[in-house]
Amino acid sequence: MEPIKLNLENLNKAFPETFTQEQIAKAKTLFLKKLSEEAHKFYGGKIQTVPKAPVIGFNWFNVWYTPGVSKVSTNIRDNNVTSYDLSNRGNLVAVVSDSTRVLGDGDCTPSGGLGVMEGKAFLMKYLGGVDAVALCIDSRNEKGENDPNKIIDFVKMCQHSFGAVNLEDISQPNCFKVLDVLREECDIPVWHDDAQGTACVTLAGFINALKLAGKKNSDVRIVLQGAGASNTTIARLLIADGADPKKMILFDTKGSLHAGRKDIEADKRFYRKWELCSITNPNKINTMEEAMKGADVLISLSTPGPDSIKREWVRVMAPKSIVFACANPVPEIYPYAAKEEGAYIVATGRGDFPNQVNNSIGFPGILKGALMVRAKKITDNMAIAAAHSLADFAEKRGINTEDIVPKMDEAGVFPQEAADVAMQAIKDGVARVIISREEAFEKAKTDIEYSRSLTKNLTDTGFIKDPPQQMLQDALDWAIKQV
Repeated sequence: MEPIKLNLENLNKAFPETFTQEQIAKAKTLFLKKLSEEAHKFYGGKIQTVPKAPVIGFNWFNVWYTPGVSKVSTNIRDNNVTSYDLSNRGNLVAVVSDSTRVLGDGDCTPSGGLGVMEGKAFLMKYLGGVDAVALCIDSRNEKGENDPNKIIDFVKMCQHSFGAVNLEDISQPNCFKVLDVLREECDIPVWHDDAQGTACVTLAGFINALKLAGKKNSDVRIVLQGAGASNTTIARLLIADGADPKKMILFDTKGSLHAGRKDIEADKRFYRKWELCSITNPNKINTMEEAMKGADVLISLSTPGPDSIKREWVRVMAPKSIVFACANPVPEIYPYAAKEEGAYIVATGRGDFPNQVNNSIGFPGILKGALMVRAKKITDNMAIAAAHSLADFAEKRGINTEDIVPKMDEAGVFPQEAADVAMQAIKDGVARVIISREEAFEKAKTDIEYSRSLTKNLTDTGFIKDPPQQMLQDALDWAIKQV
């Protein structure tokens, strides 16, 4: 039997012909979950530490370690900046999480986030040429409450070992305070991928979707379902890039956001939501049914579907409507259903549907760009520059209604994105090192090619083994039986 390749075409053919589209979508999700469980067990996780210096003979340990390394220690003591040149710090990211909001699974306990954080590290290495370490921490205080100050203190203490920090899967409202404090108080970039990364890639898709629909950013009416870290940051970046906040309506679990939401105003932890309450939805429209009438764009990051977005909501949107249904692991409405109700462009967070809004095309290049110039922080302008870089890359190679953003397998997008982010960091005055765009592009390209070649060589020589075919077949058989 030929190996099952995890792509849309071959995987679709693996399911019974009697399956409906919804059954296939459900079976895919179950298959991927089961295969992930078995593959992680087979490999014992997916990240390891590999030396990048040789061991020509055992006497070289006197160079890599004591007594020779004493000179490295004293150099860094006398000038901390040399740590970027004398250690791996300049290309090393800490992936920090308290695992309180892991994908669509909620609070998974501190160690429950390791699979996701290792996944981030895997993607950073392969796609961005960046090394990363998963650090899942316990943020609970003596009362058993998740305390944002514990995360803040942890990151501030360990920042001296890293060139940047990627925050991940921290529940709101803690995520807002953690990011905002650390961005200002750390000497290295602190990036929250659930918020800034999702916003960046969504903005890229939004830019190209509007081009195809023949609509302008400043003119469109936008509805955002969900008002967590992702959607509030998406709204903020859309506005910063020219969207009209008066034509924007956000919804949380209690209704729409507007200046009359005293519950949000009173809870100072939700200050980011209150900022949006004060500038969006001036007419205080309070139901999705009303908000969706004539809306041009729906961006949803809320409860996994497939019926969190109602068909009738899509049906009353404006001509050439755009729907982003990005809940994981199941979108709030399946693309075929949204299309049947008149949606012109549909994007989701899944790679087995067209138009995947995937953070993985964002953070590897963004962090690489920030690291190359030793940026002190990642500004909103840098995130917006990354979004336009992604949109431009896709437009130049051709876009259509089912292909609005680059894909992970388009290797050329990452050095371009990294270079554009690096240039914006220099422009914003947060870079410690000034390089040309050409230098940034070539550095990123070289490092990414090295990382990919390293993985390929380890696989070709058998140090990384291919997954057993039977493991894939068993996962497929199991998924089909569940449906």
